[in-house]
Amino acid sequence: MIGAVIVQLFLTNVVKHNVIDRGMINRIQGLALDMLITAAIATLALTVIGNHLFPFLIMAAGAILWNVVAFLFIAPRIMPDYWFERGIGDLGQAMGMSAAGLLLIKLADPQNESPAKDGFSYKQLLLDIFVGGGLVTAASVPLIIAFGPVPALIVAAVIMTGWLLLGLFHFGKKRS
Repeated sequence: MIGAVIVQLFLTNVVKHNVIDRGMINRIQGLALDMLITAAIATLALTVIGNHLFPFLIMAAGAILWNVVAFLFIAPRIMPDYWFERGIGDLGQAMGMSAAGLLLIKLADPQNESPAKDGFSYKQLLLDIFVGGGLVTAASVPLIIAFGPVPALIVAAVIMTGWLLLGLFHFGKKRS
């Protein structure tokens, strides 16, 4: 991802000719997104879900409820502009994977008239280092084993509350 940003900065600032066909880039991007979604769906292990159906349903219901509440009530208060397009991408990501978020942004904003897709992509640069398969994700199981699930849950709740308050009181005030 960082390599793509470096290439884009190089082409924008050094190369004086218009060598990038935006339409072709969008078509390649669409194809890559379709392939990503297909691969993600093809790798689902339904037998694991079937073996643990009741706990899965409880966790799924709680997660869906939290994500819908966050989308409908928190996103409009934190995101000053284009809250729906930006929030739907985060909802899709929270409900499963980044590809789902990108797909929902594409459905909500097919002409790319909002900054939602660009903002989502730039957010991923930092988010993936920590939670999207990054440091926190890798450290979570060893930390739960070392300190127990309740302290890990408390720490996660405190961190989430801190980010939520920052979003509500700092970014929510920037509404014009």
